[in-house]
Amino acid sequence: MPIEIIRHDITKMQVDAIVNAANESLSGGGGVDGAIHRAAGPQLLAECRLLNGCRTGDAKITSGGNLPCRYVIHTVGPVWKDGLHGEADLLKSCYQKSLSLAAAYGCSSVAFPLISSGIYGYPKDQALRIATDTIRDYLIEHTDDADLHVYIVVFDKASFRISEKLYTGIAEYIDDHYAWEHADRGRRRIAQMESACAIEEPPAECMLAVRASASLEEVLHEMDESFASMVMRKIDEKGMTDPECYKKANLDRKLFSKLRKDSHYRPKKQTALALAVALELPLEEAKELLMKAGYALSHSDKGDIIVEYFIVNGLYDIFEINAALYSFGQVPLGGRA
Repeated sequence: MPIEIIRHDITKMQVDAIVNAANESLSGGGGVDGAIHRAAGPQLLAECRLLNGCRTGDAKITSGGNLPCRYVIHTVGPVWKDGLHGEADLLKSCYQKSLSLAAAYGCSSVAFPLISSGIYGYPKDQALRIATDTIRDYLIEHTDDADLHVYIVVFDKASFRISEKLYTGIAEYIDDHYAWEHADRGRRRIAQMESACAIEEPPAECMLAVRASASLEEVLHEMDESFASMVMRKIDEKGMTDPECYKKANLDRKLFSKLRKDSHYRPKKQTALALAVALELPLEEAKELLMKAGYALSHSDKGDIIVEYFIVNGLYDIFEINAALYSFGQVPLGGRA
């Protein structure tokens, strides 16, 4: 079920189906449409002529011609006017109809461009939001299609944009919390603590360590709960089902089943963070879950700071988080086995 945002040439995607941002005549054109027709060869246009066009918001399917995919799904996005002429509903329909066709033809993977965000003028940040929200909602609602892997393919950074407000907020949070420029100060602080711990009246930090040592048995008992066990406990506490959890975490069913079957399973850090987001854990509980997998949130890692920003602000939409991570050149959360 994962949704991945990647930078690539959609005509070279080795998936079951790619989606073409077409015009109503299905006769080829500029941008993505023209690139797909050129790569697929004349067979594609010949098939399109038999379809009698396509209405805005609808989708139709052909073979892939010379492309490495089996199918091309042609959908016609809306031309942006002012957002008051039903553009959002039509754009949502493009994704819904395309996903339904992909499922009907047995596709396990499909790649979308950002429909209408080129010459049709749809604001890129809004086009991205509609794409991720609509794909997510479709996959959550259609359990039978849960293993469908969806790619949102962008050709370059200029064609991809999160909202300016979100970008600015994250950038400011990174500036306030990024630790690389304070590394020397941190080393000095550690040295001061080590020195202070040697005197007769140690400061609070040292006393905390003493208290921790005195209750070592309690600490070890708490550590007995593995990462997987904590995840399952939290799922039960929140009244979630397994599918609700792994879908909200942008994980596929096979990866999650490993976690369910092996109480000592150790995930990748991005998987652990994805589950913390899916479970909507507050920051301290998210840190505890990461610790059980052997990780920590680091202020020397921009990706960690971005995820922390979302958790601190109570924003748990993993697709919005991944869009932000992509914008800052960081590794997204979730994935598949």
